[in-house]
Amino acid sequence: MNISPKNQNPKTRHNKLRDTHITLAHGSGGKAMRDLIEDIFINNFDNPILSQLEDQASLNLSTFTQQGDRLAFTTDSYVVDPLFFPGSDIGELAINGTINDLAVSGAKPLYLTCSVIIEEGLEIETLRRVVTSMKLAAQKAGVQIVTGDTKVVQHGAADKLFINTTGIGVIPQGINISAHNIQVGDVIITNGEMGNHGAAILIARGELALESNIESDCQPLHSLVENILSVCPQIHAMRDATRGGLATVLNEFSLSSDVGIRLNEESIPVRDEVKGICEILGLDPLYLANEGKLVLVVGSEYAETVLSAMKSHSAGQNACVIGEVISSPAGVVLLRTAFGTERILDMLVGEQLPRIC
Repeated sequence: MNISPKNQNPKTRHNKLRDTHITLAHGSGGKAMRDLIEDIFINNFDNPILSQLEDQASLNLSTFTQQGDRLAFTTDSYVVDPLFFPGSDIGELAINGTINDLAVSGAKPLYLTCSVIIEEGLEIETLRRVVTSMKLAAQKAGVQIVTGDTKVVQHGAADKLFINTTGIGVIPQGINISAHNIQVGDVIITNGEMGNHGAAILIARGELALESNIESDCQPLHSLVENILSVCPQIHAMRDATRGGLATVLNEFSLSSDVGIRLNEESIPVRDEVKGICEILGLDPLYLANEGKLVLVVGSEYAETVLSAMKSHSAGQNACVIGEVISSPAGVVLLRTAFGTERILDMLVGEQLPRIC
C-alpha cells in the first residue's frame, strides 16, 4: 500500500480526516492521501497482514496447504449505478461478488484486495459508508482484506466510485468443478429466485415511474457451497448467475460440454413483481443479473441429497431442480414453456442493463 511510515501505527490516526469531499490531493501520495487511507480504509479493514503497510501482502503458504492443494484466484471490478440500492450497495457487492466467484470453484475464500478509483468531489461520508459496508461483508464472510490501492481522478473522469476486488482461496483435494464435466442425464439446480438484483437496480435508478419492494439478492455463497460439497463432492459444474443471468450461464455450460440443456419454465423461480417489471419493459427475467444465485449441474442420483443440503442453509431454502442435460441439440438451451411448447433460450445479445454490477 505504501501509505505511511513502516513504524507508524495506523490506529493512532483515527479521525484525522477533516475534509468533507474528495479532492485531487487525496490521490497525490502525500499527507491528504495518507489521512484518507488510514482514517477510512485501514481503520475499517485492519488486520495483522494489512497493518504491516507494505506495498504487498505477504501470506503464509502453510495457510493454503493446510486447506487444499490448489489456489483459486479471481478479480472483478464494480461500477454499479447507483452506489446504493435496495438490499445492498457497491461495497457489499464488491466483497460478495468476488467471494462468490471463488466459491463456485469449490474454493474456500481467504483473502481479498481492495482498489478504488474515486471521482474528485465525492462526499467523504459516501465513501465512508461504502467502506464500512465492505468491512461488515468481509467480517460476515470470514475473509480478510489484506492490501489495496487508491486513485483519485478529476471530476468527470469517472462516475463517483469504482471498486476492484481480487480474491484468493483454496480448493480442497478431491474437488473438480468444471463445465467440461457435464454429462447427459445430469440435472440443473439453482438456489432461488432469478432476476431480483437486476430488477432492484432498475427501480433504484428512478428513471421509471415504478415502485416496488424488490431488493437485490446480494449475499455470499461460500458457506452454501460448503454445505453442498460436504454431502456431494461430485458436483460437475457450478457458476453464479450474474451479468447475463441464468440464460447466459446455461449457454456457457452447453457450449463448453457440447451437450444440450432443457429447462422447465414453470420450475424456474421468479417473483411476480420481477415478471411484471419485465413485461412492462420488454425484458426477460432469465437474462437479468443476480448477485446471490448459483446454478449447479450434478448427476441425477445426487439431486435429492444436494437439494436437502441446500434447503438447510438460509441461502438455499428455495433450491429446486429447473432442468436437465440432454444429448441434442448440442450447444443449445431449450426452454419448455408453460404452454407446452419449446423455444431456444439463446446467449444474451447486447446489454439489457448497463452498469448492473
